[in-house]
Amino acid sequence: MYLIKEKISLTPHVTKMIIEAPLVTKHAKIGQFVMIRVEENGERIPLTLADFSKEQGTISIIFQVVGKTTYLLNQLKQGDYIMDCAGPLGKPSELEGLKKVLLVGGGLGCAILFPIAKALHKQYTEITTIIGFKNQSFIFLENEFKSISKETYLLTDDGSYGEKGFVTDQLKKILELDQTFDEVIAIGPIPMMKVVAELTRPYHIKTIVSMNPIMVDGTGMCGGCRIKVDNHIKFACVDGPEFDGHLVNFDELQKRNQMYQEIEGKAYQDVCRGGK
Repeated sequence: MYLIKEKISLTPHVTKMIIEAPLVTKHAKIGQFVMIRVEENGERIPLTLADFSKEQGTISIIFQVVGKTTYLLNQLKQGDYIMDCAGPLGKPSELEGLKKVLLVGGGLGCAILFPIAKALHKQYTEITTIIGFKNQSFIFLENEFKSISKETYLLTDDGSYGEKGFVTDQLKKILELDQTFDEVIAIGPIPMMKVVAELTRPYHIKTIVSMNPIMVDGTGMCGGCRIKVDNHIKFACVDGPEFDGHLVNFDELQKRNQMYQEIEGKAYQDVCRGGK
């Protein structure tokens, strides 16, 4: 059992939890994730480490209610317990030696991107950040990104805050003027990451994306998180979650994820109505 030390509402849609998990923090690194199980007979879901403190023995997760398990997780309060928190899992981010990086975050992907941004800032990497959200009510970590980035661009789909448009619109403008980035790191919805990879491809700028497909165990045994990278089968939980965006088959990944949407939607509606 894992104690919820703190629960913070970042927006009406996004929640941050600080969880006591000293065995996880002992080996945790930037870019890794944990598998969370809320209740005994519940499913396991992957959540990237938004932060961790080896001194305090705590991890932070940031999530949005999009299905049954995140709904149940959000019903818990400070002082409650989570059934399971297994990790750290996956390969850590490879950031050493990067001098100039362009970060692109979409929606909840910004929660995964921020610890990477902090690590880059700590090693004196020059950071340019583009973050985008559906509208003003979904925005979080704006000031945190601005405090460690040389330049920060914030966009909303409807123009209710910042510039109106998509992160890929701003990315295109930047790349037309500056192609000297060592790397572009993009984390967000699959269609967003696909477009980012296509925009950077002509400039031959290495582009890293973070995959978060359906996972069952997080150890590579179930095969549920398989994706095709450079025409080879990889498992996001053990080979990733980060991959070269120019080699990922985004179309196949999108089709696999869509296979589960109807089942996930029904489970979410059932639990919202008080079912199991």
